[in-house]
Formats: sequence, structure tokens, C-alpha cells
Amino acid sequence: MTSPSILVIGCGNVLRGDDAAGPILVRRLGDRGLPEGVRCIDGGTGGIDVVLQMRGVPEVILIDACRSESEPGSLFEIPPAEFENLPPPAGLDLHAFRWDHAVALARSLLREDYPQTVTAYLIEGERFEVGEGLSPAVDRAVDRLADLLLGRCQQTADAASPGPINAGRPPCGGGRASGPTTLATLPIVDQPAVPRR
Repeated sequence: MTSPSILVIGCGNVLRGDDAAGPILVRRLGDRGLPEGVRCIDGGTGGIDVVLQMRGVPEVILIDACRSESEPGSLFEIPPAEFENLPPPAGLDLHAFRWDHAVALARSLLREDYPQTVTAYLIEGERFEVGEGLSPAVDRAVDRLADLLLGRCQQTADAASPGPINAGRPPCGGGRASGPTTLATLPIVDQPAVPRR
């Protein structure tokens, strides 16, 4: 298997309601069919594994649920610049290892093998009780984000293909997706402070 150019990692616990947003999203992406060079993994709650999966991949997209007291189903894009100064996590608890811990640890451990671009999308959850399924608002947000990510990843695959049809199209990390579902039409809140789980 060749190394992917984009790795989409769904983080979260599938047994705890809306915390399953990340793993469910990557499953739905896989069901819809992925462009060449894109790989999805269910990162679950295993942050150390997420760090190892990121090694040498040019672009990483992380998906997770969050609790920031926003409207359930709200989507937060955490752009690459937000990860520049994340301190390495201290006193790690492997049972509470979050996506931001994985990014900070990857930055310090992977060094030159750290991805060129890391973006995180967080979906505001409503319920996190054991045994619950996704709330309707989060279920809809997962589908909208899956559409957006497929568009972005297809742009990257198209840009990598030879031929005049792709001239001038930005790669995945270089611009917004075009088409009926774009970042501008999603309820994205781009905040300087990263919402925590």
C-alpha cells in the first residue's frame, strides 16, 4: 500500500453518543468512495496510534466532537496556524488522550516527518452518554462535513492528475472546496481559542 497524500482521522468513542462523530464520519467517507491518495482511519481514543499514522503524510485532517456550549451540530474549523505553538502535553492520561494532544505530541516526536498541513474539524455534540447514538443535529453535521471533505479531497486528487483539465485548480490545502457545499455555507465558527472536549 502506498503512502497517502491525505489522511483523514476520526477521533472519538463510538460508545458515547455524539463522541462517535469522528469514527462515524470516516466510515461514511469510506462508504461513499475515496479519491486516490486519500486514506481514512478510525483513530478511536488511541491518540498514540494517531501520532504514528501521521508520520510522513503531507496533509492530515482530524475530526472529533467537542463541547463548547455552542449549538449542537455547529462545526469548528481549527486551521493549521492554531497548531503552531501547541505545547507538548504533560502528564498524559492515555484514557483521556485527545486530538490536540496527538497533534502536539506528533509535532515534538515526528519532527521532519510531521505533516505539512494539519487541520481539525470539531462538531459540537449534544449528548455523550454511554449507549446513545448520534443526536440528529450531529448526524446532519457529519453528513455535511463528509460532503465538504470529499470535495476537498477530490480537488487534491484532480490537481495531482496530469492534464489541462486541472490547470489552475487549488490543492486540498490551498483553498476552499467549490460546488454546492462549501465552507461558507456550513455553520463554521473559526475561533482563535480551540474548543476542548
